[in-house]
Amino acid sequence: MNIAPPAQHGTLTHAEVVSIIVGVMLAMFLGALDQTIVATAMPTIGRALGDAVHLPWVVTAYLLAATAVTPLYGKFSDVHGRRITLLVGIGIFIIGSVLCALAPTMLTLIIGRFIQGLGGGGLIALAQTIMGDITSPKERSRYQAFIASVFLSASVLGPLLGGFFADKLHWSLIFWINLPLGLAAFLMTYRLLRKLPRHERKHRIDVLGGIILLAATVSLMLLLNWGGITYPWLSREIIGLGVLSVVFWIAFVVRLHAAPEPFLPLSLLKNQVVRTGNISTAFSMGSFIGLSIYLPVYLQTVYGFSAGATGVVLIPLMAGTVCGAFISGALMPKVRHYKRLPIVGLSFSTLGLIVLALHPEPMPLIALEAIFIVVSVSLGTSLPVTTISIQNAVPLYQLGMTMGLMNFARQLGGAIAVAIFGAIVFGLLLHGGGAGGGAGMSHENLSAAFSGSTADFAPAFRWVFVAAAVCLGVALLALIRMEERPLRSTIGETPPHVME
Repeated sequence: MNIAPPAQHGTLTHAEVVSIIVGVMLAMFLGALDQTIVATAMPTIGRALGDAVHLPWVVTAYLLAATAVTPLYGKFSDVHGRRITLLVGIGIFIIGSVLCALAPTMLTLIIGRFIQGLGGGGLIALAQTIMGDITSPKERSRYQAFIASVFLSASVLGPLLGGFFADKLHWSLIFWINLPLGLAAFLMTYRLLRKLPRHERKHRIDVLGGIILLAATVSLMLLLNWGGITYPWLSREIIGLGVLSVVFWIAFVVRLHAAPEPFLPLSLLKNQVVRTGNISTAFSMGSFIGLSIYLPVYLQTVYGFSAGATGVVLIPLMAGTVCGAFISGALMPKVRHYKRLPIVGLSFSTLGLIVLALHPEPMPLIALEAIFIVVSVSLGTSLPVTTISIQNAVPLYQLGMTMGLMNFARQLGGAIAVAIFGAIVFGLLLHGGGAGGGAGMSHENLSAAFSGSTADFAPAFRWVFVAAAVCLGVALLALIRMEERPLRSTIGETPPHVME
């Protein structure tokens, strides 16, 4: 691997920098693969465990746990170092994977996925943080090719492996595969990160703030997943969850101002680039994560594809996002106005989703793939720009917390999008939202629908595409507002306009 040495990396040699990058890329691959390999196997899992209605929780439980703990990983790494924090995350992730693979019921699988999320929530954020420890913001964009290769491999291999395991072998293999990968990442992390430069300062971790944030997120997720399906939207259970979520979110805001060192530092929330960049990445990644979960269901129900064929059809969508990120990352240090390409990109992504919303019924496969490519490549152009812009706007000692906050925003956006898309699909199907104005589908008929019926699914997905387009529209507006600051060329340089 020919990686140019960074201009400044303390006492690390070029060979040590390369070794560290390879190690963290493996950890990043572990987290990225888990986000793509599950999607194509979801309908098969629902049939195998006899519970398709609670299937969204296979994804939501992971996102919920990962979302809640990601900022904690960032702050913990700022206090105790990246190495021990990454080792803890990998270990918890492996334990959760074993529980998922052995799960005899949907409830057990959901619990296993929650434990997986507790570990996986730190993998990608910590890998990005470690990259920031040893490279400057301007150099970091040159490494996008290698980071993009990780996500490209996960994006292509994930759907293919998920579909192959579900069709030809057994769905549990999508979790067993994490063991050798996780152990390899653990051993490489244990050895390579010993020489990683340490930049931590003394911090206190606001445990109470983290608990309040977890409670607020859980109540919101329950509201979105149960509303209109398990309970009517105006039922006392849903209204109660809404009130509870609002109370917890208000309590969290109060805690941010009252705590000596709040869970999310106010200096980060006041930083214009961090604030607008996180809004943009939350809505763009939220839309993409939601689509990556429900497009397999769309393809298998509306188009009648098998799980294996679905994985192949989704390759342009997954690979296109990484290609867009690679192009944007490569151009970013070479142009002054690096926001222009992702602004155009998000505009085209939004238009592509509008086309799908206007025509959710089956279209020629080549036309569908063309739309997938436009949406994914265009959306991918925004990812490195928001990431590097946010890293460029904060001092090094806050990098862990900043990356934790950014990935928290992404995962919270994903969790909410998955819940909303699920509420749209399952709500419309269960209560007569399909074509022809039928009386609705029972939970039993919904399970049968995953086995091959295509009735009533296309109109429901029309509104999924509308919701995804709205998310990208919000992401576009936030990106337009984000300040375009010159990229720093050294690691230790204090960024201008940082609010301490």
